[in-house]
Amino acid sequence: QVQLVESGGGLVQAGGSLRLSCAASGRTFSIYAMGWFRQTSGKEREFVAHITWSGGSTDYADSVKGRFTISRDNAKNTVYLQMNNLKPEDTAVYYCAARRARQNYDYWGQGTQVTVSS
Repeated sequence: QVQLVESGGGLVQAGGSLRLSCAASGRTFSIYAMGWFRQTSGKEREFVAHITWSGGSTDYADSVKGRFTISRDNAKNTVYLQMNNLKPEDTAVYYCAARRARQNYDYWGQGTQVTVSS
């Protein structure tokens, strides 16, 4: 099992920045990639970004490209999401997730609220 704990959410004005953190514990050696997803009320959870644990390859949703950066610190078993130039439409609960090789994301954090005011 892998446990994930997010932190860093909050309230920020449009144009501002936040950095989310996700600390992994447990069987972290089994992690192939970690990602960030977000969800607003009444909508499905959507992909934001992901990073492979060993090579550091990244991918982003079109809506956040150029504004968000995902990174990881293997020594701390932590993944980060730096969010710049935030927009009101970025308001959501952000979830950290982890997956093993050839598996779907099956480990999830509890979520952290990000609210961007206009």
